[in-house]
Amino acid sequence: MTEPAERTGPADRPPEPTMTGHCGDEVCVTCSDVAVPVRVLRLLGDDLALVETEAGTEEEVSVALVDARPGDVVLVHAKEAIARRRP
Repeated sequence: MTEPAERTGPADRPPEPTMTGHCGDEVCVTCSDVAVPVRVLRLLGDDLALVETEAGTEEEVSVALVDARPGDVVLVHAKEAIARRRP
C-alpha cells in the first residue's frame, strides 16, 4: 500500500475559488456581507414581496424570514429579506 503524498506548501494546493467575473459592479451584493434596505410595496404570496430599491427599481424578494408588511423597510441580502427595520 502506498502512502498519500504530502503537501508541502501553497504551490501544492489548488487555487482558491474567486468570485470575480460574474459581478458587474465593484461590490457584489451576492458575494459580500452587504444587506440593502428596500421598501415593501406589496406582498405577492408564497412568502414573496415586490419591493422598491433605493435606486427606484422594483424587485421581487423572499420575505419568508421576516414579518413584513407593505410600507416596511427590510434589509435584503441575495434576494432574501433578513431583517425588518423598526420605525
